[in-house]
Amino acid sequence: MTFDQITLPNGLRIIGERIDHFRSVSVGLWLGAGSQYETEKEAGVSHFLEHAVFKGTAKRTARQIAEEMDAVGGQLNAFTAKECTCFYAKVVDEHLPLAMDVVADMVTAPAFDAAEMKKEKGVVLEEIAMAEDTPEDLVHELLMLAHYGDQPVARPILGTCESVSAATPAGLKRYWKRMYRPQNAVLAIAGNYEWQAVLDLAGTLLGGWPAEGLKKRDCATAPAKPSILTREKDIEQAHICLGYPALPMNDDRNYELAVFNSVFGGAMSSRLYSYPNAYTDSGMLSVYAATNPETAPAVYGMILEEAKAIAGSGMTREEFSMAREQMKAGYILGLESTSARMQSAGRRLLLLNTTRTESETIDRINAIRYDDVNDLMRATLTAPHSVALVGKNAAEVAGKF
Repeated sequence: MTFDQITLPNGLRIIGERIDHFRSVSVGLWLGAGSQYETEKEAGVSHFLEHAVFKGTAKRTARQIAEEMDAVGGQLNAFTAKECTCFYAKVVDEHLPLAMDVVADMVTAPAFDAAEMKKEKGVVLEEIAMAEDTPEDLVHELLMLAHYGDQPVARPILGTCESVSAATPAGLKRYWKRMYRPQNAVLAIAGNYEWQAVLDLAGTLLGGWPAEGLKKRDCATAPAKPSILTREKDIEQAHICLGYPALPMNDDRNYELAVFNSVFGGAMSSRLYSYPNAYTDSGMLSVYAATNPETAPAVYGMILEEAKAIAGSGMTREEFSMAREQMKAGYILGLESTSARMQSAGRRLLLLNTTRTESETIDRINAIRYDDVNDLMRATLTAPHSVALVGKNAAEVAGKF
């Protein structure tokens, strides 16, 4: 299966994956805006802006946005990541024109009503407070800082209480003007659609989206300098995270990394709990554990011993075969969702300016070699790592690591 693709005169890239035996369609408008591109004072503005556009546009109130989608049984949502923001909808195919209209309207014509912004600021501040009170989330944020230091990629997507409290409707609008531009965006569609109808709609709804004004900061990530950071919390458990340097998003060895991670800590039968994060110019493999403070040093030592053991002996061929089949099955099962297909195509085109079809991906998974996975695993797990610890007497406990 191939993709439909075109770039409009204003720079907006459009990608579609047609599945004519489906009756649903997912559409997402992707922006290259996230915490990676914020100044320290702006921290959290991308996420706040994601919330803000749901509060109304030049022609729709927040209530009208919700009611129009509810009237056709559609789903409407959004998310903010380190390097992108996505607004997306899923509807029965006949309602694609409405879905595209609502998403395009929200992104290109938000109202920035001062009263609504004030209310939404309270919502975002509550999210920040909840994250601070959730140690398993907090320790992962702390690990980013321990691993990357004071760089944009390490900053929380939510921002800080100080930066969000200082946000104004005028400041949000300035950020929107410089980041929400068509040449910094991708419109992705997956499901049952007619390509010409999509192009006609896109031309009407987004063809006049002005391209001028884009000012995107160059936020290259410097090589990581691993360290240990702790955060004191009066809680019963100690939450531990280790971070190993991994691969950027455009490194094709991420397929080997996925197999390695499945054996090491990414599946039910894995030895530990781990997960990789990949950004356009860096990556990190995180390992997480929670235990009581008294046993935290022993648990940390056990993680290191397990990493040393698997790096030394390598995974077994049985583990490799099982992990590769799990990876293939997970990918194929995910293809049954138009939302997953839309997100895969949209994210890849936005951040890497490339595409990869279903058959190309399966061929690449089948080409993963046992020796390559073990080589990558050894290189990763023998590199210097970062540590984050959240809990009671955190500094004292970490001193025993």
